[in-house]
Amino acid sequence: MSKIPTTVVTGFLGAGKTTLIRHLLQNAKGRRLALIVNEFGDVGVDGELLRGCNDEACPEDDIVELANGCICCTVADDFLPTMQKLLDRPNPPEHIIIETSGLALPKPLVKAFQWPGIRTRATVDGVVALIDADAVAAGRFATDEAALALARAADPSLDHDSPLEELYEDQLACADLVILNKSDLVDGDALARIESDIAGETRGGVKIVRAAHGAVDAGVLLGLFAGAEDDLAARPSHHDAEPDHDHDDFDSFVVKAGEIASIEPLIAALAPLIGSHDILRIKGLIAVSGRSARLVLQAVGPRIQHHYDRAWQAEEARLSQLVVIGQKGLDRPAIEAALAAALT
Repeated sequence: MSKIPTTVVTGFLGAGKTTLIRHLLQNAKGRRLALIVNEFGDVGVDGELLRGCNDEACPEDDIVELANGCICCTVADDFLPTMQKLLDRPNPPEHIIIETSGLALPKPLVKAFQWPGIRTRATVDGVVALIDADAVAAGRFATDEAALALARAADPSLDHDSPLEELYEDQLACADLVILNKSDLVDGDALARIESDIAGETRGGVKIVRAAHGAVDAGVLLGLFAGAEDDLAARPSHHDAEPDHDHDDFDSFVVKAGEIASIEPLIAALAPLIGSHDILRIKGLIAVSGRSARLVLQAVGPRIQHHYDRAWQAEEARLSQLVVIGQKGLDRPAIEAALAAALT
């Protein structure tokens, strides 16, 4: 029996993974897909945005959400049982897509495909690393060498890059294909420099594709035939020597409220709040009084976007929920107070 190909979509917070997958589902060209969505935090925003975007290609029953944790840390407890349930279906999918958390290391997930219950039935068709070209151009993933030198002088045991840089490099080192997303926000010279830098972090032969709004043809993403689980030695990680990987470098929490009267005060409050607390990511669904549709809010660093999605369903509680993610040490009480004041 042939193995079911699986594509792992990785990429840092806000790179556009959900948008890429929405485009894939809406342009599946007859493929019957299943989707596993993993999020770092208690509230699954991405799974909500993907449900129902193409019922024929990926019905809601074929979208499985793994929230409250990072898939690379919960392989045995969450991922393997989920994969086996998909594979055991009377009519299994033709192709499985896994959207990892933006903080996930792809290599432990790829390694899980060597497990006996998975190995003979599924294979990693390819690891797709989605890169936010605008964030890379702004230097978000580059180490501040001056600051690092000062830290090392105070503590000689510090010999590693920043957590963001390590994660970025690990995702690239495991990739079979790199999508340079949001390339429309960066000029040509900067894109060329980014592509040159990426080439230095990836294995030979890994292609780099430019994209805007996650619009990449299914024929580019699927059918890479990488068999990545058999090629782990060529995919180095900063965390190879660690028996267990955790995310102590990052914090996440959820702020909840009811309906809000207007979106403008919230949008006005976000930029200074993100800047003063160095928040990496805010995303969520907002209920706006007088509007039948739910508002999707996405913030990546200083870039804030929002749009109305689908209508609230009759059985849904009209609640506002925002997921906040940042590096360890976030002033949670101050952030919660500021968001609570804006969500009124």
